[in-house]
Amino acid sequence: MEYTYLKIEEHENIAVMKVSAPKTLNALNTGVFKDMDDYLNKFDCNKFRVLIITGDGEKAFVAGADISEMANLGMLQAQTFGARGAAVFRKIETLHVPVIAAVNGFALGGGCELAMACDIRICSDNAKFGQPEVGLGIIPGFSGTVRLARLVGMGMAKQLIYTGKAIRANEALQIGLVNEVVPQTELMNRAFEIANQIAANAPLAVKAAKLTINDEWDMDVDRAIENESVFFGRCFLTEDQKEGMAAFLEKRKPTYKGK
Repeated sequence: MEYTYLKIEEHENIAVMKVSAPKTLNALNTGVFKDMDDYLNKFDCNKFRVLIITGDGEKAFVAGADISEMANLGMLQAQTFGARGAAVFRKIETLHVPVIAAVNGFALGGGCELAMACDIRICSDNAKFGQPEVGLGIIPGFSGTVRLARLVGMGMAKQLIYTGKAIRANEALQIGLVNEVVPQTELMNRAFEIANQIAANAPLAVKAAKLTINDEWDMDVDRAIENESVFFGRCFLTEDQKEGMAAFLEKRKPTYKGK
């Protein structure tokens, strides 16, 4: 597949979507969102078991939204632009396979929001995160106010958004915004290592786990427990469950078919 703003790599069962707009440090604009939306709509969750999202180059994952496109928007145009980005990020969040953000460098504004839409965030030691929008007279527009508070807590999210402060990789790790920090030279290797660990497991079970966790994010405890029981039971309708448990009892490596 050829895109203007994306570079796509497709390995055996792992895909890589690289945001590529080097002149603007991979800033998000309507064209980037269009390319991302198209790729996600065509993404084959039966073929690929993990998607890795990263940025082109060594300086930036995504440095933010394209200010040159936003500067002269009116209210309704801005709402449309924000809703478009939020919809694309929601597709990432609800994709039926795990998504890993390999954050290489700046992840500011929309870049931080893109990373937060992913299931797992691995970053290089030179990464920087932040929501600097208030310094531009706006607020986060791609669901940043929603996801940041849920990931790092209300108080820390408010501090980061109100101050517009950018934080380094180690601080992002300390507050729970990222899962791991690695040297930049090892970033993609580590992302693939985690992706391969995920891909080795039963794909329908991994999908069920993602759906269950996402569903339960804003449920009360009793409903969440009931929801988990339902998804747990459904796993026993799959061939993968039979294969996984048979392989365990027979002390062999399972062969999963995603059925």
